[in-house]
Amino acid sequence: MTVVVQLLILILVLIGTSFSILGVLGLIRLPDVYARLHAAGKVGVFGATLLAAAVALSAPSTASKALILVALLVIAGPVVSHALASAANRLGIPVKHALRDDLAKARRQLSSAQPNPPPDSPC
Repeated sequence: MTVVVQLLILILVLIGTSFSILGVLGLIRLPDVYARLHAAGKVGVFGATLLAAAVALSAPSTASKALILVALLVIAGPVVSHALASAANRLGIPVKHALRDDLAKARRQLSSAQPNPPPDSPC
């Protein structure tokens, strides 16, 4: 392995670890579920992708496995974050310091558009 490849591996590991640490700090410091999901979804996937790239460079025999892992992370990360945010919204968990909440307007419109159930007929 050349010095350039070793230096690239070291840089990928340092940047990937930094992103992962930032994701953990975001989970601890951010105020609500939605902001925490943003930190975990974006930063965590990017950090893990860089670490997997470093593994692929350091051990070329595992490059195909690392590439599959990166593909699964990139595909599943946003989907899982969206599903969790949607579930939190449906449970009614509020957004702290929201400047606007478009889903609240839609929820009010849906609840006002619900038809009243028909009265029980004495059959």
